[in-house]
Amino acid sequence: MPLPCARCDSVLPEWELAGGGAATCTACGTTNRVRVYPAILPPSEAAPLAATAAEGEAACYDHPAKRTVAACSQCGRFVCQLCSVDFGEGVWCPSCVASGAGSARNLKLETSRELYDSMALTLPIASLLVWPLAPLAGLASLVLTAMRWKRPISLVRRNRWRFVVAAVFSLVEVVGILWFIVYAVVRTGTRS
Repeated sequence: MPLPCARCDSVLPEWELAGGGAATCTACGTTNRVRVYPAILPPSEAAPLAATAAEGEAACYDHPAKRTVAACSQCGRFVCQLCSVDFGEGVWCPSCVASGAGSARNLKLETSRELYDSMALTLPIASLLVWPLAPLAGLASLVLTAMRWKRPISLVRRNRWRFVVAAVFSLVEVVGILWFIVYAVVRTGTRS
C-alpha cells in the first residue's frame, strides 16, 4: 500500500519508509514524519516481530522458540518482542499486567464512574411516586447538579443535558409543591 506525501500526494519511496521516523519526498523534497507498521513494507525490509531464538540464547517464557528482548520488571520472566509491555518505567510480561502484580495494584486505574447526571435526573422523577419526599428529592437533585456540574461525567463521551433537565424538573417540582402547600395553608386559613 503506497503512502502519499503530505504536501504533494506523490508516493513516498519504500527506502525512505524503511528508515522510520522521517521520509523525504522525491517529488517536492518535503520531509514527512512517518510511522509505518512493519507489515506495510515488503518482507525483506520489514523487521521481524519476534526473532527465533538460537541455540543457547534466552527464550521467551510464553513462546519458547522466540528470542528474549527483555525481562519482566515485576516477576523477572524473559519476554519476546511480542509479549513485552512497556508499562511505566519498565517492561512487564502479559501475566503481570493482567494480574495487576506489584506496583500495578497501586495505580488505581479508573474502570467505572458514578453517573451523577443520571442520578440527578432520577431523583425528582422517582420522588413523584412518594410525593411527600418530592421537595427533598428536588432540592437534593439541585444540590447534586450544582456540586457535580464541573466534574467529568463519564468514561465515554456524554453531554450535560441530563443535568439541565434534572435542574429544570427539580425547580418545577419544588416550586409546584411549595405553591401547593402555601395555597393549602391560605385556603384553610380563610375557612376558619
